[in-house]
Amino acid sequence: MPAVKGEGMRGLAVFISDIRNCKSKEAEMKRINKELANIRNKFKGDKQLDGYQKKKYVCKLLFIFLLGHDIDFGHMEAVNLLSSNKYTEKQIGYLFISVLVSANSELIKLIIQSIKNDLSSRNPINVCLALQCIANIGNEEMVEAVGKEVPKLLVSPDTNDSVKQCSALCVLKLFRLKTDILPPGEWTSRIVQLLNDKHLGVVTSAASLIHGFVHYFADEYKGCVQLAVSRLSRIVTSSYTDLQDYTYYFVPAPWLCVKLIKLLQMYPPPDDPAVFGRLNECLETILNKAQEPPKSKKVQHSNARNAVLFEAINLIIHMDSEQSLLIRGCNQLGQFLTHKETNLRYLALEGLCLMSNSEFSVDAVRKHQETVVGALKTERDVSVRQRAVDLLYAMCDKNNAEEIVSEMLTYLETADYSIKEEMVLKVAILAEKFATDYSWYMDTILTLIRIAGDYVSEEVWFRVIQIVINRDDIQGYAAKTVFEALQSPSCHENMVKVGGYILGEFGNLIAGDPRSSPMVQFQLLHSKFPLCASSTRGLLMSTYVKFINLFPEIKGYIQEILRSDNNLKNSDAEIQQRALEYLKLSTVASPDVLATVLEEMPPFPERESSILAKLKKKKQEKTGIIEKEEKTEPVEKPTANGQVPVTINEAPAPNPALQPDLLGTETIVSKPLTNNFGPPETGGGSLLVDVFEMPPAPMAGSAPSITPGAEENLKKFVCKNTGVLFETDILQVGIKSEFKDEKGALGVFYGNKTSSQFVSFSSMVHLPGDLNTHIKVDTNSPPNIVEGGAQVKQMINVECISEFKDHPLIDIQFGVNGTSQRIVLPVPLFPSKFFAPTDMNSQDFFSRWKQLGNPDQECQQIFKAKFPIDTETIKTKLVGFGVSLLQNVDPNPENFVCAGIIKGTTVQIGTLLRLEPNRQAQMFRLTIRSSRPHVATTLVELLVDQF
Repeated sequence: MPAVKGEGMRGLAVFISDIRNCKSKEAEMKRINKELANIRNKFKGDKQLDGYQKKKYVCKLLFIFLLGHDIDFGHMEAVNLLSSNKYTEKQIGYLFISVLVSANSELIKLIIQSIKNDLSSRNPINVCLALQCIANIGNEEMVEAVGKEVPKLLVSPDTNDSVKQCSALCVLKLFRLKTDILPPGEWTSRIVQLLNDKHLGVVTSAASLIHGFVHYFADEYKGCVQLAVSRLSRIVTSSYTDLQDYTYYFVPAPWLCVKLIKLLQMYPPPDDPAVFGRLNECLETILNKAQEPPKSKKVQHSNARNAVLFEAINLIIHMDSEQSLLIRGCNQLGQFLTHKETNLRYLALEGLCLMSNSEFSVDAVRKHQETVVGALKTERDVSVRQRAVDLLYAMCDKNNAEEIVSEMLTYLETADYSIKEEMVLKVAILAEKFATDYSWYMDTILTLIRIAGDYVSEEVWFRVIQIVINRDDIQGYAAKTVFEALQSPSCHENMVKVGGYILGEFGNLIAGDPRSSPMVQFQLLHSKFPLCASSTRGLLMSTYVKFINLFPEIKGYIQEILRSDNNLKNSDAEIQQRALEYLKLSTVASPDVLATVLEEMPPFPERESSILAKLKKKKQEKTGIIEKEEKTEPVEKPTANGQVPVTINEAPAPNPALQPDLLGTETIVSKPLTNNFGPPETGGGSLLVDVFEMPPAPMAGSAPSITPGAEENLKKFVCKNTGVLFETDILQVGIKSEFKDEKGALGVFYGNKTSSQFVSFSSMVHLPGDLNTHIKVDTNSPPNIVEGGAQVKQMINVECISEFKDHPLIDIQFGVNGTSQRIVLPVPLFPSKFFAPTDMNSQDFFSRWKQLGNPDQECQQIFKAKFPIDTETIKTKLVGFGVSLLQNVDPNPENFVCAGIIKGTTVQIGTLLRLEPNRQAQMFRLTIRSSRPHVATTLVELLVDQF
């Protein structure tokens, strides 16, 4: 601990030495408890303690806290130290407050008064201590109290340089708490001029502050561009001796350079030719210095130099105007592709991905294709391999598409499971976008299904079917190819789906060959039938009835299958209904009627690819490179040589009657049987929502009243994501949701239980009160007409910003049989939905448990069990709640211990949970501790009703 000369705290040194000499945890706890008792007695005693003694005891409390033990006293003594005239005493007081006092403490008012006194002090050290404290524990109350004083210190000509540094960072902290603390106006130019300050420490802090302001007031602070370029130029052209105090391992002011370059990336290239030329000179100088031999072999030198280099390359990519700089930057990144440092290889691949979006540098990027392919095969780090896949996808064009797709397919066989799904999407997109030969496209997709069938999403095989149906010249080859693929004894179920669909439509094109006669096709497909899921069996039954129309000679065999007890008495209502109706159709309908009902699938409308939409969505869900926008082309006619480039279009919407029930065991409205091979649905019932449709904005503020009885089913969604939310004789509303980190997607299914149309159907999302500041919601519109017996879907995409308690509301309005209906439902959205499970060992858990000891961080409730106490059921519910169920943590094996982090864009809320059952008394004790105040209370309220 810091102390002035002659004032060393011997008692503290002895205590620390005693702790370090303890040979067991028990001995350490005994020594700490003895010291805590002694300090408590000293603070409560009649004898008045002087400043030195208070400082010593407060330091001991700090040390004990840093060892992981709870400290529930000494706060007032630390506050008293703030009024001391001695630096060391005041410093220890501020240090204790910054570490142990929360922003909501009752002592905040006393602390604010001391801070005000120190801000007006003539001693710059006292002012800096106060500013640092504000930056550490600042809250809205502090913003109101000192929000006007701190900016004055920043722009005052009399302010010390060290105080200016602290003031700039403190203003940034306050600005993040309340953005209107310093609106653009009279002080804007004075803050921008700080970039010209002689003291580089002030410039560094000012650069961070201006960067924060530019996010909100870009136009008002655009004057910073010229000053940033000027300051950057002076730094990169300076020698070691010019900036000796701010040179880090022979690199002049690397942190300031990075900040200035990041600031310049927030604006377009300068309009002033002189400024633009000077900026280009700076970037050229940085690139030139990167080619020079290193001045030191130490890793700090290379790290500092590379930090500036990579940020400069990012600025070059951002400007995208100077071809020579782009090519030089590309070549520089290419040299890092084989560097021994993993981080440099990763950053090089990431930079090249971005450069592939520029017409000036895309050719230079493609020169590194062989090296990137080599990295894909030999790289040990999965994140680097992921970036190699991204780069191959980005550099692909019509000239190298077949080679790149082949390499990606080869790698896909051994790829990590975490990147397989995204790779499948990319291969499917490249094969479709750059195919000039449909046989290659079909072979590629079927190989994709064979290699990674489990990772081939519905969008991919929907798209294959759509392309085959829309192009006459590929249909025969497609039928032949899938027929051959189905002969493999281990073909994937997705292959069965594709084969069943295509043979049902175009099996007649290959029926002339004895090796693929109608009976052979039927027997081949039916051999897969028993091993398939219910949805696939439904599709195959639709294929069979198609065969009755295409091949009347095998009608009897197919009718026997439909007539079998396995189908007519199947436990799956969908299979049973299909067998019955298809059998009846094939029996009573004339050949002409049968041909009309089961006619060939009409072409699908050309739209943007849902595969591409899914890939974009996955990219938005994680931090990484931004993919360049893909452009879709109109449908092209066959060229003279018969080759047709494949365009990217919308995937076919599957008939919901053939899809597995999206809401699990709770069926959402029985649907009338329709022909699976009919045209796609145009309503909202499709699994593939049009993500490019402009959604209505959720309404914030006042909200309508919830329909009576609508909250009854809300509690059952606490530990699961699927089920029926609301149901009447007219309407059924079901929910299917999925969450990952701070983002979630909810599918809301509206089922019309009547035989009449719902007209003027609308569904609007409301965010009551200030809920719009805690969550962000985007939604699409359902169709305004819902047919009788039909079901439509609405997607609600949610992003958690911070903790919340209220629910969004869905306001449903429609007319049926001349009567207007309005139903308002709460959305089953809770803070627990954004849990990320966290693994911990026993020591880490209880250490963190003790740290979360403030009264507003803990909530405990003892309650009577509502259901029989069953271990497996409890485990299932806790896992469904979103937390990680920890094993071998609690000394009592009967107890359940969990941990998780509620992810928000502005907060990360660590949460610990203990559930202690008393089987004899049929009681539970539930205790939750959370790092944010009152969150534990909300979580306990949610969870107690589940047991």
